[in-house]
Amino acid sequence: MEKKKEISVVLSGAAGQGIQTVEEILVRVIKDSDLYVFATKEYMSRIRGGNNSTTLRISCEPVHANIDRIDLLVVLNENAIDRLRWRMNDSTIVLGEEKFVRNEPNHVIIDFSKIAESFGNRIYANSVATGVLAGIMNLNVEALKKNIEEHFSTRSKEIIGANVSAALKGYEIGRSLNLKLELTRCEEVKHKRLLSGSKAVALGAVAAGCNFVSSYPMSPSTVVFTELAKMAKSHGILVEQAEDEIAAANMVIAAWYAGARGLVTTSGGGFALMCEAISLAGMIETPIVVHLGQRPGPATGLPTRTEQADLNLVLYAGHGEFPRVVYAPGSIEEAYELTARAFNVADKFQIPVFILTDQYLLDSYYLVDQLPEVSIERHIVKTNQNYRRYEITEDGISPRGIPGYGDGLVRVDSDEHDEFGHITESASVRKMMVEKRLKKFKRIVEESLTPRFFGSENYELLLVSWGSTFLIVREALRSLGNDKIAHLHFPQVYPVPPTAKRFFEKAKKIIFIEQNATGQFANLIKQTFCMDTSNRILKYDGFPYSVEQVLRAVREKLEVE
Repeated sequence: MEKKKEISVVLSGAAGQGIQTVEEILVRVIKDSDLYVFATKEYMSRIRGGNNSTTLRISCEPVHANIDRIDLLVVLNENAIDRLRWRMNDSTIVLGEEKFVRNEPNHVIIDFSKIAESFGNRIYANSVATGVLAGIMNLNVEALKKNIEEHFSTRSKEIIGANVSAALKGYEIGRSLNLKLELTRCEEVKHKRLLSGSKAVALGAVAAGCNFVSSYPMSPSTVVFTELAKMAKSHGILVEQAEDEIAAANMVIAAWYAGARGLVTTSGGGFALMCEAISLAGMIETPIVVHLGQRPGPATGLPTRTEQADLNLVLYAGHGEFPRVVYAPGSIEEAYELTARAFNVADKFQIPVFILTDQYLLDSYYLVDQLPEVSIERHIVKTNQNYRRYEITEDGISPRGIPGYGDGLVRVDSDEHDEFGHITESASVRKMMVEKRLKKFKRIVEESLTPRFFGSENYELLLVSWGSTFLIVREALRSLGNDKIAHLHFPQVYPVPPTAKRFFEKAKKIIFIEQNATGQFANLIKQTFCMDTSNRILKYDGFPYSVEQVLRAVREKLEVE
């Protein structure tokens, strides 16, 4: 039998039916079967009901981006097909109970609930579904058993056994269907690591020496908080769920003041409440690292969906003028590396540093190589009795002491202050301190990250991305196969790296691709380089781009097939 190179599988059902459980188990079974996998999910803001879906791309080659195409659709409730019809094609195979799928031309009837009930409870339907999919793709049956047992390891032996039995029955059914959806195995997968965006942010924080995290739960950022909580004991992290977002941010500032390395994780509405704390960090020059998982606003907006519309929020958060840095990871690898970098940069320049992710990136999985080691760069001095916390220096960076390390008094004040931290209303001191704080900006810019370029040096058209659209645009560019089109990705969005200018100057046409309604990054580039940024592809419906959508939009812009 000829084996396929890639299969796109979508599971769709109501909240509470175990879609997420199937995803969590199946991605591991796929990896353990020596196949690449990319997984992402979309879900409604409710505990029960509605309709959610998980997309899995399974391939014998690396896969990193969201696509629309569905080869195999597993339907667990009545709304699924209507919601996903636009992604289906004439070849899409639909699996499910008869009442859901009987009108579809390529349907296969499987009564997941009835099979599950034969093992004692219809709740095992998700294990049946996991087994059916594993059987259809001829995945490693031992990996299926192992991952089912591990996933339910905190449950009783009876429950573990029932889930394994239900999955094996599903596997048997899947094999009997003969749907010819097997893939070529890839030995190199054994050396890869399955990682989600949320865990990558958490691991980056751990690698950078994070030992304090505070948060008030808010989707989609809470997954980073829970990942760090899981690692608290093994990595010595103090985890504090604060009474509100204001307290969470102020606790992290206090932690840095005391010598810890803290992270606060939140989303747009929560960050809006933290703005005063950000201003406090700017005035007292105490580092803070903020992870902001973007979702569509304003206000509650679409709390479980994705968007890139909080760039302006972090750019201008806090009253007064003070420097900051904003990173926007475009991949799981960047989520790890930039989070780790954020701690060192915050420590070095004594400023707020932001990590802007979004629901799509945080909730996506794929296989990565081993993560690199990160050096922890501390910039704390031992104080003496003449210590001046805000000593005027050539680059604006004063020596940062912490209480109890040396003989000096580490005095900080949210009022304007002199070099010792004493409150002042002196006009000359005020001017001197403002200039001292802003003087850091020169070195921050000098150490900014150059944008990543992909494509031929002979390009005429430049596609520009930031944040989580990176890998979607990159795959779309490969599909275009046009050496006149190149791609520029910004892992650091502020300060805008001056090195970006040469890429823009060379292009005859530039198209910005963003997930917001106004082109916030394009506006920032226009403001920075005084250039035309009017060619924009924007999406703001709460759902992530797909490779097909970017391809279609670029072709429409260029008026080519």
